[in-house]
Amino acid sequence: MSTQIVFSEEFSKHNSIGHPENAERLNVIIEEIKKSKFYSDIELLKPEILPEKLLYDVHSERMIEQIKEMSNEYESWVDMDTYVCKSDYDIARLAAGGLLKLSNNVINGIADNAFALIRPPGHHATKNRSMGFCLFNNAAISANELTKKGKKILIFDFDVHHGNGTQDIFYERSDVMYQSFHLSPHYPGTGDTSEIGMGEGMGFTVNVPVSHGNGNNAISKTLDEIFLPISKQFKPDLIIFSSGYDSHYLDPLGGLRLTSQFYGKIIEKFQKIQPKIVCTLEGGYNLSWIGKCIVSQLGQMVGKEVDFKDTANEEENVNNVIKEIKNEMNKFWKL
Repeated sequence: MSTQIVFSEEFSKHNSIGHPENAERLNVIIEEIKKSKFYSDIELLKPEILPEKLLYDVHSERMIEQIKEMSNEYESWVDMDTYVCKSDYDIARLAAGGLLKLSNNVINGIADNAFALIRPPGHHATKNRSMGFCLFNNAAISANELTKKGKKILIFDFDVHHGNGTQDIFYERSDVMYQSFHLSPHYPGTGDTSEIGMGEGMGFTVNVPVSHGNGNNAISKTLDEIFLPISKQFKPDLIIFSSGYDSHYLDPLGGLRLTSQFYGKIIEKFQKIQPKIVCTLEGGYNLSWIGKCIVSQLGQMVGKEVDFKDTANEEENVNNVIKEIKNEMNKFWKL
């Protein structure tokens, strides 16, 4: 299988010492990939900066101008969580452009699948607001561009935090489906089972909020009973994974109990529905484990499975949530 990775040292310019979303994240990821048995099988690519006009298809002019102006300063803050460094307007566009490049390559058959090792992340960035460590919404920008070509896109988000920004952008659309499991209650406070879309988008937003301590077995149930059956009926032309590894059981900002090898299992399950897959980096702040989690996924994508023998005790109390979602979604999908 042909697997591409986009990466650039330029992303290290987006950095704030002491902040969990810092430049060291990509450094440890790259080192772990270099140690893997499939490193020579991966094609490394440089990102291409996103044309400015494509930002305006997803985000408001006011939001874009705010980041552009803040990028003239050494370091600015959108809010208490979200920093902007000098030249970040270009760095954020480089991240979005990197994911778009890979998405086009996979949809056009140049690569079988791909992973965008990009920063800053994106899934909390709404139409009108940068927030939650995110400046622009990388996954949303790529998905939106591909819909212009008549493609249907599934965005599957396994970050421990709900991707409120991605949901916001596509909430009234049926050409992009947003699916997420996430810890609840937790930041940003969105992602209830009743949030299923609006207007033409009714039924195309699927949220599974799970409680503290749930892990591999619980999430497997939600995949098999909710996410995968709906995805199969939706028939996406491409799946974009908002890949957040703060759902790993040792993540300092988490609360779920997933193990590193389970991320590869997620890929394996969705490959049976649509093998055209692109992952984009979101959260994940345990520097000892984030690289291993990604290697687990890449191993599945390359076809050389990796198992780090990672184990965790977990809860399994998702039956009531699954029942709620089935009640909501049976109007739109066969479950």
